[in-house]
Amino acid sequence: MQTKRIYSLTVIALFITLALTGTLTSARPFAKVTAIRCGHLIDGKSDVPIDNAVVLIEGDKITAVGAGLSIPSGADVIDLSKATVLPGFIDCHTHVLLQGDVTNQEYDDQLLKDSNAFRAIRATVAARTALNNGFTGLRDLETEGAGYADVDVKRAINQGIIEGPRMAVATRALSVTGGYGLSGYSWELKVPKGVQIVDGADEARKAVREQIDNGADWIKVYADRSYFLKPDGSLDSIPTFTLDEMKAIVDEAHRLKHKVAAHAMAPIGIHNALTAGVDSIEHGIAIDDEAIKTMVARGVYYCPTLMVTDFVAEGRAAEGRKIWAEIPRFHHASFERAVKAGVPIAFGTDAGGYPWTMNEAKEFAFMVKFGMTPMQAIKSATSNASNMLGWQDQVGTIQQGKFADLVAVEGNPLTDIKILEQVKFVMKGGQVVKNQLGK
Repeated sequence: MQTKRIYSLTVIALFITLALTGTLTSARPFAKVTAIRCGHLIDGKSDVPIDNAVVLIEGDKITAVGAGLSIPSGADVIDLSKATVLPGFIDCHTHVLLQGDVTNQEYDDQLLKDSNAFRAIRATVAARTALNNGFTGLRDLETEGAGYADVDVKRAINQGIIEGPRMAVATRALSVTGGYGLSGYSWELKVPKGVQIVDGADEARKAVREQIDNGADWIKVYADRSYFLKPDGSLDSIPTFTLDEMKAIVDEAHRLKHKVAAHAMAPIGIHNALTAGVDSIEHGIAIDDEAIKTMVARGVYYCPTLMVTDFVAEGRAAEGRKIWAEIPRFHHASFERAVKAGVPIAFGTDAGGYPWTMNEAKEFAFMVKFGMTPMQAIKSATSNASNMLGWQDQVGTIQQGKFADLVAVEGNPLTDIKILEQVKFVMKGGQVVKNQLGK
């Protein structure tokens, strides 16, 4: 007994000594250290790449970044010295529960023939696809009739059940009676809708509360619909919500510390959304100069989704919605003017509006084609996107203290932006998801 007591006291004394000498100072004293050698580093913050940089990672966080850093003994070294390393990309407008909706039939089939469980299974594949394409973050802007399944996908990712990006979700989205499909069916049939239908300010407030209670990070509203050309050739639309209803939605969301994204394509919808105080304009097909000035002054983000417009336009026009043949030219012009005016722009693709077999990163080339520099396009998907989402202290730039979300490509995306469509290395939270560049 005396020997055991002496042994126990010795062990206790040893731990006290270690604590006092600072040797045992962390809850994770033996966390793995990883060092990444970068040929070129675009950190998402600076406009100038850093050559021959080293990124040091402990656990899931970045501990140091810079050129000429010494690598600790025993660290795992990943050699990306022939590659360009960037922050993980963030796509701020996706639909993981949707698999393409060029035509009404494609959309209707998913809501009428696929169960929500089946759609959620397909969503897990979409999430993994996005991650492998270099998108370590997504803002998913509604489930298109699949209820709160996006909350479940996010939860499964967070718990490590499936692979996927960090997610912010908008759940069901909001529109009014007669403002959203499914439509055109017999009045005797009760068909599902792709959104939550609300009428009146009180219903709108209640719906915001309900969605947030069920896990919504953002609230999405449809500000306009039914697009057409005015006699002067400009784009017009029918507003969905009254201004009082829109203000009630935004006020309630902001009261509960959540942001609001507005699908708004023509001037009247955009102006109503801005007057109500939304935080981002989605698509923004025809933004007039007054709206651009307001967005710059208030710091309202523009999430343009250029590629999807070009992708769906021909098919929708052929289906009978002739206005879609005109929409791309309005969209290109609005984006160019917004870039020149300094509107804050966050990268978004509307993936799900086209099949997930298409790489979201193609959006970068569209942004450069219509007015952005390659560095501006990269920042739209990194630091700008994280700022809009309120994630700026966690991701979006490669800096000490942030999550180790990194991607790498061969070549220089500042001279050929399409290189970003061929991501060879992906790391999320210090864990290598994909590595085609060797160790």
